[in-house]
Amino acid sequence: MEVAPQLVFVYGTLRRGGSNHFRMAGAQFVSLGSITGRIYRIDWYPGLVLDPAGDEIYGEIYALDPEQLAALDVFEGFSAGEIEGSEYRRVETTVVQQDSQTRTAWVWEWVGLTDESQRISGGDWLNSPD
Repeated sequence: MEVAPQLVFVYGTLRRGGSNHFRMAGAQFVSLGSITGRIYRIDWYPGLVLDPAGDEIYGEIYALDPEQLAALDVFEGFSAGEIEGSEYRRVETTVVQQDSQTRTAWVWEWVGLTDESQRISGGDWLNSPD
C-alpha cells in the first residue's frame, strides 16, 4: 500500500540555499509559500512562532515520505512526538502558495524562549542581515 506524501513548510536552513538543504534530498519541491508568525534568530538557525497577527514568513513547501519526515523530526530535536526537552514541535498550519492557493502542511514551531531583539524583520531568514 502506497503511503501519501507529507507536506512540510520549511523557513530556515532547510530551504534551497540554506546550510541544511541537503537534508531535503529526495523530497519534491511543491511551491514557494508563506505563513503568518514571528521568526527569530536563535543561534545560527531560526525559530518560528506561529501568530495570526504576526509577519508574513517566507519559505518553501515540499512533499516527502514518512521516513524522511521522521528523520527531519530528529534533526529538529523533536522525536517520538514528545515535547518535553524538544526545541520544536511539529504542527499543521495553513500555507499560502505562490499562486495564492492554500495548503495544509507541517511546520516545526519553536517552543523555547524568544528575544524580541532577535526578531527577523521582513520574514525571510535567508535574506536577513547577519
